[in-house]
Amino acid sequence: MTIPNPKEIEKEIADFLSKKYGNQVKVVSPIVMPKSDQSDAEEKKAGPDDDIRFDLKPEELISYLDQYIIKQDAAKQILATKISTHFNRIRHQKKAESAEGAFQGRIKNNIIMIGPTGVGKTYMIKLIAQKIGVPFVKGDATKFSETGYVGGDVEDLVRDLVRESDNDIDKAQYGIIYIDEIDKIASSQGHYGSDVSRTGVQRALLKPMEETEVEMKVPHDPISMIQEVEQFRKTGKREKRSVNTKNILFIVSGAFSHLSDIIKKRTTDQAIGFGAKIGAAETQSEMLMQTKAEDLVEFGFESEFVGRLPVRSVFERLTENDLYEILANPNNPIILSKRLDFVTYGIDIRFSDEVLRILARRAHDENTGARGLVSVIEQALIPFETRLPSTNIRRFPVTADVIANPDETINRWLGGEGLGEKDEAFEKIAEAAVSGLKAYLRQNRKKLSEQHGLPLSAYRIERIAAHYYANVVEIGTAIGAIKSYYDMIKRIEINFYNRHDLNIVLEEDAIDFISEQMEKHSLNIDQIYHKLSDDFEYGLKLLREKTGKNRFFISRHALENPESFLNRLITNEIRKRESGGEDLSEDTELSDLLSCLDARPEA
Repeated sequence: MTIPNPKEIEKEIADFLSKKYGNQVKVVSPIVMPKSDQSDAEEKKAGPDDDIRFDLKPEELISYLDQYIIKQDAAKQILATKISTHFNRIRHQKKAESAEGAFQGRIKNNIIMIGPTGVGKTYMIKLIAQKIGVPFVKGDATKFSETGYVGGDVEDLVRDLVRESDNDIDKAQYGIIYIDEIDKIASSQGHYGSDVSRTGVQRALLKPMEETEVEMKVPHDPISMIQEVEQFRKTGKREKRSVNTKNILFIVSGAFSHLSDIIKKRTTDQAIGFGAKIGAAETQSEMLMQTKAEDLVEFGFESEFVGRLPVRSVFERLTENDLYEILANPNNPIILSKRLDFVTYGIDIRFSDEVLRILARRAHDENTGARGLVSVIEQALIPFETRLPSTNIRRFPVTADVIANPDETINRWLGGEGLGEKDEAFEKIAEAAVSGLKAYLRQNRKKLSEQHGLPLSAYRIERIAAHYYANVVEIGTAIGAIKSYYDMIKRIEINFYNRHDLNIVLEEDAIDFISEQMEKHSLNIDQIYHKLSDDFEYGLKLLREKTGKNRFFISRHALENPESFLNRLITNEIRKRESGGEDLSEDTELSDLLSCLDARPEA
C-alpha cells in the first residue's frame, strides 16, 4: 500500500470539506520555512507533550482528589501542594533557561508517605498522575536487592517510565516513580547479614532520586538490546539513549508499623523532668504526625536516604464511617466495578444504604482499610454472581435480607416467590440512589462546574444522573457526556455568525430546551440550526439594518415564541428612542418593522 504524501492528504481533506460545507471552509497551507540545526535542537528540547498539565494550582488538585478520596485532608494538602509546586517549578524553569542568571540549583520534592495499608496511598498518587497527565510507574521495595530488581537493578523503574510513555524519553523525564513498602528495606539496629543488602538498596536509590543519567540499553534487558539493533539497522549509527532523572518525582510509602514506638520514646524522654507537661494519650496517627528525620534514621534508614525525601505525608487510619463514605461516594471504583460485573450479564444491581453500612462494618472488622471492602463485597455477592446470570432476573436489589440469606433468596426468586417485593425494593433503592446523586451534584455544583466547564442547571443535573445510572461510569464521565451536547449546541452560535453575520448568544435555559427537544424528538444539530435560521434570521437582520445592533440574546421563551420575542425587541427599541427624546413622527422605519416581520417570506 502506498502512503500518500502531505499534498495528497491535503487535497483529500479540501475535497471533503468542499462537499460538506461548500466554499465556506477552505484548507490553507502554512508557509513552511527551512529550519536551521539549532531550531531543530530547540524543538527537540521543547519538553513533554502538551497534554501534561504543568499549570495546576494546589487547590485545583485538592478539589479533584476530594471527588474520589474520603478523609485524608492533611495528606491531600501536602501531596497536592508539593506535586503542583514540583511541576509548576519545572514549567517556570523551562521558561527561565534561556534567561541570563537563571537559578539552576534546586531540591526535588521527593515524598515519603506513612500510613497503614488500605487508606488510599497508591490510589491518590495514581489519580494525581492521571490528572497531570504524566507517566506513572509503581514498584515494590520488597523485590529490590542490592544487585538487582527482577533480574535488573533499581534503575529499571526509570526505564519502565519510558515504556509507559510509549518510548518517549522526553515525556518519561517528567514522570512519577512510586515505590511501595519502603519500610521493608530499613535495616534493623544491631543486626547484620541481610540488613547489609537493605542498606545497599537504599544507596542504590540515592542517585536516581536526585539526578543521574540512566542508560536505556542494559545487558539483562533483551528488549532494549533488540531496540538498539533495530535502530542500528535503520540508521547505521549507534544512538546513545539515556534518561535524566532531574525532573522525575520519587514517592515512597510504607506502613512503618513500629515507627510510632520510636516517636513515643523520643517524645516521652523529652517530657521527663521537673515542670514537664504530661500530654494526653495520642492515637497512632497523631503520633506519626510528629515524625522527624531522626526517627526515620533510628527506624533503619541511612541519613542520606532520608535527606532525599524532604516531604513527609501521614495518612490516617480509616474508621467504619469512613469506609461507608467510600462506598457511598458515586466515584468509588469498588461499587462501580461490581455494577460493571453484573451489567456484563444484563443485570442492573443497586445497593441499599443499609447494606453499604453493613459492608463497611464487616470491612472495618477485617482491619485492612479500604482493601477489606473489596473482599467483603465479593463474599456477600458471589452466590448471586454465580447463579443470577443463568436466570431471567434483570433487576437485583441488594438489601440486608438478601445478603443475610443468599441461597434462600435466590431459590425463592427462581421459584417465582417474592418477585413483586424484589421489584418494589429495586424501585425504592433506585429512587433513593438517584435522589442522593442529585443531592451530591447540587452540593458540589460550583466545584464540578468549574472543573468541567459546564454550568450545572437543574435540567443538566437530571440528565447527568440519568446517564450515570444508564451507563456504568464515573461522575466526570457522565458530566462529559452531557457537556458534549452543550458544546455541540454552543457551536450553533459560531455557525450562525459565519453564515448570517449575526451574533446570537444562546442563554443557559435555551441550551437546556434545545437538548430536551433533541432528546424527545430525536432531532440532530442540523435540524435545530435550520429551525433557528427559519425563526430568527429574517427578523434579526431587519433589526440589525434599522438599529445597527448585531448581538442578540436568545432565551428559552424566545425559542418557544420567536415572533413575540422579535416584536418585543422592536417595541423596546422604539420606547428607548422615544425616552431619548427622538422624534419618530416622520421616521417610520421601526414602526414599519413589525409589519415587515409579518410579511416575511415563508421558509
